[in-house]
Amino acid sequence: MTASGEETAARIPPLPKAEWSPEMAEFIGGFRSAVKGDGPDEDRQSGSNLLGTFARYPELAKAFLTFNGHLLYGSTLTARQRELLILRVAALRNCGYEWAQHTILAEKAGLSPEEIARVAEGPDAPGWPPLERALVRAADELLSDGAVGGATWGILAREFDDRQLMDVVFTVGTYELLAMALSSFGVQPEAALVPYLPDSR
Repeated sequence: MTASGEETAARIPPLPKAEWSPEMAEFIGGFRSAVKGDGPDEDRQSGSNLLGTFARYPELAKAFLTFNGHLLYGSTLTARQRELLILRVAALRNCGYEWAQHTILAEKAGLSPEEIARVAEGPDAPGWPPLERALVRAADELLSDGAVGGATWGILAREFDDRQLMDVVFTVGTYELLAMALSSFGVQPEAALVPYLPDSR
């Protein structure tokens, strides 16, 4: 799993913060505060290259980040469930940037290092509780087949209501899209993310 594909330079360099419009700076500041809260300065810097890339296209950034914000702080899934799905997408799509950023969020959601490592192993790894195994498998099926399989859906539907089931699908789909963007644009990891990259461990 690499940071953002095989290249080591951004294809679309992030716009320096000093060049952001006041409206864009205010929007991204609000998004970051909602997602990160009052964490350490270095933690709050993770994501700055991605947000700087988004700043080159304010209309797209506002539309996507508004939707993405629902998945991060308005979802009916728990933070732990959300991060299991996102990390599995990052592992399957070999997106180191996404993996590193969401390893930080997964740790905040209570996942242990062993549990995070298990995500990369997949749904057949030993140790998963049934619901979490089904979540990881749902991510696999969505990315390989375009739909959650019947058996997996049955397990999830016994525990989740309709809104939670919808959030499962939209979380996987959104972070698949984001992994494509990160890798295609060559977004480079910030210093705060480097220790969490898969090849740094």
